Parts: sequence; structure tokens; C-alpha cells
Amino acid sequence: MGSTVSCCASPESSPKLPSRQPAERLEELQTSTEESDDNTAVPYLQHISDREVPDELASESNPSDHARAATIFLSKSQTDIRDKRRSNHVNHIRHVSPGPLSKKYSSCSTIFIDDNTVSQPNLKSTIKCVTLAIYYHIKNRDSGRSLDIFDEKLHPLSKEPLPEDYAAVDPEHKLIYRFVQTLFSAAQLTAECAIVTLVYLERLLTYAELDICPANWKRIVLGAILLASKVWDDQAVWNVDYCQILKDITVEDMNEMERQFLELLQFNVNVPASVYAKYYFDLRQLADDNELNFPLEPLGNQRAQKLEAISRLCEDKYKYLSRAAMRRSISADNLIGIRRSNAVLS
Repeated sequence: MGSTVSCCASPESSPKLPSRQPAERLEELQTSTEESDDNTAVPYLQHISDREVPDELASESNPSDHARAATIFLSKSQTDIRDKRRSNHVNHIRHVSPGPLSKKYSSCSTIFIDDNTVSQPNLKSTIKCVTLAIYYHIKNRDSGRSLDIFDEKLHPLSKEPLPEDYAAVDPEHKLIYRFVQTLFSAAQLTAECAIVTLVYLERLLTYAELDICPANWKRIVLGAILLASKVWDDQAVWNVDYCQILKDITVEDMNEMERQFLELLQFNVNVPASVYAKYYFDLRQLADDNELNFPLEPLGNQRAQKLEAISRLCEDKYKYLSRAAMRRSISADNLIGIRRSNAVLS
């Protein structure tokens, strides 16, 4: 199970040069773990640091591993963004009224800020951006390469029969958002987990050379959420808990999907801070390109006092660290201010 390759390519998808199939990648991974050294019989497991690519090759490597590589979802969205900007330009030439401004701007009397930061993202806005990235992955996919373990027809998530054209009709952004929002709300997951979910999803597509398409997007997203919740959150959600959310799926199916998901990721679940920050800011760029503005609120007295308290706390922490560093090491520059006592001659 999971070794047969299926195809759900749409007529509009563009052809791509032949490459190794996902099943071959999975077989190579399984055989590589069984190889042993000449001197020992212990199976060889490659360390995560051994798979790192030098910085000069980061631009051509997997964006989920290296901060300098461009994210896949942002590049896939550029085609639609250019068409939308061209359409807006034509409407502007025709003197079509753009309508009321939907974005708020700060002024001398009112300052608008949002509660979305890289350390504490807004949950609803982050899920909207992540599901929009998944939408562009499906819409602008290269082909329809998939595995049986992710095929919803072979492994249904519900007992309701699928339509005959389930593998050809692209889901709308609202449908993807509703599916992800239901899982995050029921499992009480955080916004940071949504960003890590997108990292694992793009890592799977790159490592296993798969494409997310209408036939497999639900199970791929579910597998990425399942793994991200266990790696990121302190109190992980068990597989049986997801079976309470999705009533018709079995624990055995969840376990098998998780196992193959990890094998296709080569057990690389590490997400560097630089990669996390890159995905966060690219998601904000995606939101700006699609006019998906983050909620802004006017800066009031209570919010200003809270920001001032946080600023003072960070300033005090910085001063403490600076003093601790000065106590640990004294250079020649610090000897200028040292006063010398006069010698007493008896």
C-alpha cells in the first residue's frame, strides 16, 4: 500500500520532464536504511546535518530547508497576481471607480496596528494565508503525480460517495479554508502550527516529487497538520483524537499515512528559525498581493501601555545580558576607566 503511482492531471496542466517517480523514491529510502557498514551490522541513518546544502547552492535547493531559497507557493501565485494587476490597470485606464478604500491607514491622530507578529501570528489570518498558498499549489500544479496513500478515493475521509469528477475539479479557497479551520478549531492548534504545516507540505512535494491535486489535497494537508501538531505543540494531539473529528477514518489508516509521510520526508522534521521567518513573511506578502489584509485596530491607551511594558521588559533584559557579558570578559578598552590607587611608602 502506498507504492503505486496514480495520476490526476487536469487537461490544463503543463507537461514536465520525466523524473523519478515517488514510488521509486520511497523504495530507495527503504533500501538505504537497510544498508549496513562493512565493519558493523548497525543500520546506517543519515544525520540531518549531513543533508544540509552549502549556502552557494541554497538558491537551487529545497525552500523548506534553506532560508535563501524562494518559497514554492509564492512563485506559483505570481501568474495570477500579474493577471490581476493587469486587469486592475485596464480598469484604471477605463476610469472605473475603484470603490471605497478597504485598507486603513495611520494618521496624526490615529495609529492602526495589528496583533500579527512572527512570534505570535494571528490564528485566523494565518490559516487564511496558508490555505491560500495550498489553493495556488493545486491550481498551478505542474502535473498530477501522487501516491495511493494520499488518494481520497482509495482512502476516503468520509462515507459520503465522491463525485465522478473529484480528481478534475479544483477546490475553491473557501473549501480548503473550511477544512483546515475545522481541524485547527477542534484540535485547538496554534497559528505557528499552521506555518509549520505549510513547511512540511512543501518539503513533501520537493522530497517525494509529488504534486498536490484535487484527489489528494485533503490527505496531504491532514498528514502535514498531524505531523506539525506533534512536533510543534507541547501537548500533541493523538491520532485517535483526529478520528473523533473525522468520524469515518480509522486509527490504522492515520498511522499508516503518518509513517509514509515521515519516510517521504526522510524523517527530517527540523524547521530552522530562519526558514520559519521566511515562510511567515512570504505569507504576509501573499496576503498583500491578494488584498487579504490583516485586521487592524486603532492604538488605544491600554494597548499602548502593554506595548510600552513589553518594550521596557526587552530593554531591561538587553541591559542585563550586556552587563553579564562585560563581567565575563574585560578588554583593553575597559581598562581606561579603572582608577589606580597611590602607593604608600613606609
